Amino acid sequence: MAEVVAMSATLAADADIARRQAAGEQVLSMASGEIGLPVLPELRARLAASAGSNAYGPVEGSSALRSAAAGYWERRGLDADPDLVVAGPGSKSLLFAVLLALGGDVVVPVPGWVSYPSQALLAGVRPIPVAVSEGGVPDPELVRSAVITARAAGQNPRAVVVTVPDNPSGSVASELTVRRLAAVCRELDLFIVSDEIYCDLVFGSPAVSPASVAPERTVVTTGLTKNLAVGGWRTGVVRLPNRELHSRLVSVASQIWSSAPAPVQAAAAYAFSEPAEVVERVAAGRRLHFAVASAVAARFAAAGALLAPVRATCYLYPDFEPLREHLALVHNVHGCEHLAAWFGRAGIGLLAGSAFGEPTEVLRIRAATSRLYGSTEEQQVAALSSDDPLRLPWIRAAVERIDDVLSGLTVPDSL
Repeated sequence: MAEVVAMSATLAADADIARRQAAGEQVLSMASGEIGLPVLPELRARLAASAGSNAYGPVEGSSALRSAAAGYWERRGLDADPDLVVAGPGSKSLLFAVLLALGGDVVVPVPGWVSYPSQALLAGVRPIPVAVSEGGVPDPELVRSAVITARAAGQNPRAVVVTVPDNPSGSVASELTVRRLAAVCRELDLFIVSDEIYCDLVFGSPAVSPASVAPERTVVTTGLTKNLAVGGWRTGVVRLPNRELHSRLVSVASQIWSSAPAPVQAAAAYAFSEPAEVVERVAAGRRLHFAVASAVAARFAAAGALLAPVRATCYLYPDFEPLREHLALVHNVHGCEHLAAWFGRAGIGLLAGSAFGEPTEVLRIRAATSRLYGSTEEQQVAALSSDDPLRLPWIRAAVERIDDVLSGLTVPDSL
């Protein structure tokens, strides 16, 4: 029987923030990476036009969606066969189903997305935590050592999970690191499960997918949750490296979700075909993420935190280690959970590094800027189209509030 796991830290934090806001508290939501932007009108129209599609359809997804997803990957230089693509109700569900289909223990990155180890436990396998080298990729030499040790102890590691680009840090691994990991995985006969939900939100040169260097052993998952801000639609696709794993995954899917929602599949097929309006919307979102994340990162850095350069997504992962003595003496903060609680009392909801597998004594937190774009669709559309979103009053006010809270962190206060 799978172990009992806690509720997702991001979803639990979101629920707590929503409860506090409903009670009248002024809480800035920076805990989860839900993208606070409206649905592209053309995408909305496609969904509405397909509302009458009420049949289950193929377990693996419609041929239109699988072909569109394969084309999406081909345009990014990845080999993709529509017959080796499976659609599901979100990439999160697909990741879990992939673990079930692989059927072995899995190396997970630390820090890494909150659900990786929990999904492994739910699948009845062991998560093997390995420190990240860079950009969501576990250190290849540490992977080798951990897998060899685990196999000597009778365990059965079958795969390594990577996030390209990374959650929680928003950083991007170099091609050299990806190639080194691929070499270790070939040596030890491991699959690579590459979570690429953020691949369209890289600022500058695209991230290097493991599937570009080890296509024969790389599973790639993605979806429309981040690039087109439709998390509530729950749609995702996975690229599989061989027919055996495809068959096993389809069998798992048949027992869990039967098929992805047909109207959403129709809209997703349109989105993955990347007409001009979709490309333009994704580019506008990317520019907005960069502008706001960069501004907030500058505030954290000015307060004394260490941050990696802003390379992708809406995530920041500041390290307050340089302020350890001050935080302990002035605020009685001795680790990341204390620090996250301090921010919570100050009116900013974010996550402790321990939610991502880090030890509690570190002083790292994750802050997401994706909910700062406005509280109405009108504001969010204005943010998307603005040449300087930081001049918009509601975004400027949010950034100034963060600045004020950080100022309170660096001087004595009563929080």
